Amino acid sequence: METLYRLIDLSDPIAPGTSCAEAAAMFDADPAKPALAIVDADRAPIGLVYRDVLQGMMRVAEDTLAGKPISEVMDTAPRIVAAQTDASSFVNALADSPTPVFRTAYIAVDAAGRYMGVGGLGSLLASHRRRQRDARDAMGMAERMAVDIGAHLDGVLAITERLEQQRLTPDASAFVRAIGDMGATVNRAIDLHRSSRGQLTFAPAPTRLRDLADAVEARWAERAHEGGSTLLVSYNGDPECGVEVDGERLLQVFDILIENALAAGRGMIETRLTARAEGDHIRLEGLVRDNTEGHADERLARINDPLGPSSLQDRNEMALGVGMALAHRVLRAMGGPLHAEANRGAGLTVGFGLTLAAAAAEAEIHEEQAVASRAAHILIVDDNATNRMVAEALCDMFECTSEQAVDGVEAVEMAKGGRYDLILMDIKMPRMDGIAATRAIREMGGRAGGVPIVALTANADPADVQTYIAAGMQDVVEKPIKPERLATVLSALLGEDEDGEEEAA
Repeated sequence: METLYRLIDLSDPIAPGTSCAEAAAMFDADPAKPALAIVDADRAPIGLVYRDVLQGMMRVAEDTLAGKPISEVMDTAPRIVAAQTDASSFVNALADSPTPVFRTAYIAVDAAGRYMGVGGLGSLLASHRRRQRDARDAMGMAERMAVDIGAHLDGVLAITERLEQQRLTPDASAFVRAIGDMGATVNRAIDLHRSSRGQLTFAPAPTRLRDLADAVEARWAERAHEGGSTLLVSYNGDPECGVEVDGERLLQVFDILIENALAAGRGMIETRLTARAEGDHIRLEGLVRDNTEGHADERLARINDPLGPSSLQDRNEMALGVGMALAHRVLRAMGGPLHAEANRGAGLTVGFGLTLAAAAAEAEIHEEQAVASRAAHILIVDDNATNRMVAEALCDMFECTSEQAVDGVEAVEMAKGGRYDLILMDIKMPRMDGIAATRAIREMGGRAGGVPIVALTANADPADVQTYIAAGMQDVVEKPIKPERLATVLSALLGEDEDGEEEAA
């Protein structure tokens, strides 16, 4: 906190009998002095004379005023404020102050009301604007870093998810899961920060609720068993019922609720989704109920006030609190506040209700979906090592081989051999960006110039997509890369390529 004491002029005040000529000379000697304070014998302020006011008066009537005491022209009701006042609070309070704004200076006093210094409103406001600008710049930098960190974390989480599907030793599995948990916690903190600024994004899409319940069970059943708990997941409703909702955000909420239930101790955890038609809409109700013994009141307090003192006792509690705070905000944004209550026996029930538009659910794309009937060789072009690792892991998942290039220059050189079935091309890269590289490859002609190229980018607005297509790209996969989206694009483009080869034969 910056106080007024750091911004004031600490020079000595003057006595009420000081002549106007002497006061004017003091201003002439110090062009930066905004005002002179007049004090009594106990250094209590009794008035203030302003530089511009006194100098103007002296220009008009110097002969008359020169010998008169300053007390005859001073402002007898100046702004007087405690020197330890927060500068920003003082600036914000000026708009509501009854003291006229034309009084361009103020007197700072100590706790006993004795003079300490004077300050100018002009310099104070300039300092305040500079701090606001610096704060905006810092916030902008923090936002850009948050986006960058989030993208890196999405890559890390994709890699850890892939590793969890491999046969690992128990210790290696624990390490991989710890990395994933830490990444998820940081992602939630970033999302919570964005939600406080109204910047939390949602991507509603047709979602089949039965698939959502299956995804919850697949993510948590084994972890619950390892922790000594039993997870029961059920879905009550039309098996083909689909709604327009951001399925990833709903999964994020269930992750948080189940994680909190597991943290409370061993027991039975019931997770239920219920869907019923209400006209053209679907009423979706979700709940997570556990039977963990004891501490129900403390747990309720943490759920209802997730960022309160009780949730900040240690890092684990803080991580749970951040997650629960995010769950509250996600559900409020979706229109269904989170509610919690203690069970009659033991444990808690936490739930929510949402009214959602009905939609025809899209068929689920399984990770084992075949990308093509033959193995494909793919060139991954990205200046970010993490993004290349994620893309490589996904290509391997779809039984495709791959090579990597770190920028457009390398990509163009490597593409000349015509040995790739498809190129995944980042857009923003040093030396040569993805658009320029795509145009250079298209100019090659033949097999090398006709290779399908897919943009990998976080910028996938319609106008951006048109630019990519115009440059010669066939499709766009958004970052962070979702396996099902990449599978769809690869399957379509590689399938087309194979059909074309057969027809040519």
